[in-house]
Amino acid sequence: MKSDWPYVKFKDVCEHSAFGPRFSSDEYAVAGNVACLRTMDIDSHGRINYEAMPLAELDLDRLRNHILQKGDLVITRTGAYLGKVGLFNEFRLPVLAGAFSIRFRLKPDKADALFLQLYFNGPDGQIGMQSIAAGSAQPNLNIPRLHSLSIPCPPLPEQQAIATLLSSLDKKIDLLQRQNKTLEALAETLFRQWFVGNANELVPITHYVDFNPIRRLQKETVAPYLDMAGVSTSTFNPTGWYDRAFTSGTKFQNGDTLIARITPCLENGKSAFVTFLLEDQVAWGSTEFIVMRSKETLSPFFSYALARNQDFRDYAEGCMAGSSGRQRVDVDHLKQFELGLVSNDSMGEFNRLVEAIPPKLHQNMLQINTLERLRDTLLPKLMSGEVRVAYDG
Repeated sequence: MKSDWPYVKFKDVCEHSAFGPRFSSDEYAVAGNVACLRTMDIDSHGRINYEAMPLAELDLDRLRNHILQKGDLVITRTGAYLGKVGLFNEFRLPVLAGAFSIRFRLKPDKADALFLQLYFNGPDGQIGMQSIAAGSAQPNLNIPRLHSLSIPCPPLPEQQAIATLLSSLDKKIDLLQRQNKTLEALAETLFRQWFVGNANELVPITHYVDFNPIRRLQKETVAPYLDMAGVSTSTFNPTGWYDRAFTSGTKFQNGDTLIARITPCLENGKSAFVTFLLEDQVAWGSTEFIVMRSKETLSPFFSYALARNQDFRDYAEGCMAGSSGRQRVDVDHLKQFELGLVSNDSMGEFNRLVEAIPPKLHQNMLQINTLERLRDTLLPKLMSGEVRVAYDG
């Protein structure tokens, strides 16, 4: 049964609202005195990528009223990122929200900032913001429209209890994701140490890797399908695969590495290490994948470490051919990339050091998926009051 929570207008809990300031691109600097939070730096869950924020050299006296404070909500107001809501924490430099964002400072005795961030990034909040976006060609949000939104307003202690519960799930997800990034970085470091840093003799990459190995899948066979959109630019695990009748496409199995061969997906770093299939199961996907499989003497994860190596990625970009905007990697050219020749003993040592990484990555991925499903199930129920959280008060 849903609760009898009151609903109030968003403006009733806002102390201050303002658009981000405008400044020109030539004001950015390599090492400036202020960081700039762009729309692209806020993801679909409202997480802010602080590492990505560019720096600029600006007149802070002129912009002092625009500097974000801890607890400010930043709502993206236009374009592909419309309606994403970030909760600003702290940064080593003053931070400004960009001109395509609106910042809201809340009344601390009326609303918990984390509670509202979670609400606005949840299904009800997103529907509400999309419904008030104005403009057909380029929908956008403004302050009066956002102020008019009705939002749930349970007692402040209950807001805080809900936010604490949901944020604990997000923190666990974030921890697992950071563990996976660390493990991937470790594997790439070991790869460089063994096959790049101490090279006395060079051999073609095909000495270690098979490209587009033969996989068999009959027409109309229903098998897992992975599109390019499901491949990450920053981590091994793809998402969004589903069963689909095979027509034509790239075929792969567990232990294969996928890299994008088309612009701009290659430049953006789209790569995946396949672990989500059943034993010996064959899946298929975009024709724009290149499949790499380590030789039997090497850990399958060697190919993924190679795919994340910057020298290899730079070389792959240099192998692109075709008309502007639709360039693709020439695989025969890519096969000429060279690595250091190592002994069988060295390969065995590399295998020993990385053998525990893929199972740990996969286990973390399963936990992340479970926690994300739990969070996504709980969020609308908690925000509507259908599920209540015990709190003091």
